[in-house]
Amino acid sequence: MTLPFPPAPYPLARPRRLRSSPWVRRLVAETTLTPADLIWPLIVHDGTEDRIPVPSMPGVDRLSPKAAAEAAKEALALGIPMIALFPHVDASIKDAIGTGATDPDGLIPDCIKAVKDACPDIGVMTDVALDCYTDHGHDGVLEGNRIANDASLERLAEQAFIQAHAGADVVAPSDMMDGRVQAIREALEANGFHDTLILSYAAKYASAFYGPYRDAVGSAKQLTGDKKTYQMDYANADEALKEVAMDIAEGADMVMVKPGMPYLDIVRAVSETFRVPTFAYQVSGEYAMMQASVARGWLDEDRAILETLHGFKRAGCAGVLSYFAPKAARLLGA
Repeated sequence: MTLPFPPAPYPLARPRRLRSSPWVRRLVAETTLTPADLIWPLIVHDGTEDRIPVPSMPGVDRLSPKAAAEAAKEALALGIPMIALFPHVDASIKDAIGTGATDPDGLIPDCIKAVKDACPDIGVMTDVALDCYTDHGHDGVLEGNRIANDASLERLAEQAFIQAHAGADVVAPSDMMDGRVQAIREALEANGFHDTLILSYAAKYASAFYGPYRDAVGSAKQLTGDKKTYQMDYANADEALKEVAMDIAEGADMVMVKPGMPYLDIVRAVSETFRVPTFAYQVSGEYAMMQASVARGWLDEDRAILETLHGFKRAGCAGVLSYFAPKAARLLGA
């Protein structure tokens, strides 16, 4: 980075003067983090218990629709503007094409209704992908040993429509099929959902950091092979800009980079190149990694949470999906 002026020599220049007290550090902070910058991901399930702990994600539970509605009220009270719903469904309803994803009386429509009835002012985001509903664990339709891109688009568009019809404010395709944003936007427009937002997982990488999430939603055991034929190669950066450009052109209102901390260079490039609301996901593996270190006394939890979330904002994020959202909001409000 080239400075607009030459730095003054020491002792005239003492940058530490601007760090000398808490009040001056707050006054000159270049990055601001508030609860309004957070989205709280909730894992919801179709069982009878209100809460079921996720072993690989300490502090995270699978929630019933009733418990999700209570969490939504908590989020709003903390100043968090939106929750994101991710399903864990019983293995008995899973099949090759993810039929449960388009059930209008399924888990996610039930959760949306419960949340909106209890807390109409909270934003509700839903995941558009088939992996939680397929018996093979992939995000699209499997034909032989291959994920069929175009055959998947119809299923994804129908899933997004079902979610919007149930009351979702934001549908978020995370599947990484080519053309899915256009297919979803056309389905929404054709059915009168002109104001439903699309937050596209535009740059989603094939990452090792998704393991605990797949455990939480019950897709880990079903997954056959890997997702490298449709999720991005972590060696590539320029490709992310191409993916983002396509999704914006197809009708995305906002875009996502996933995972988060290892990809802040991508966040910066996307936010500076396109000037659209750019989000990142502090994913399950990042959360679990930090929690494991906290449990061993290697990290100060409160400081680590706020430092990492400030890092997302500094890189250019409009907001961050994080399992730490409620804890972070409490820290910021203290």
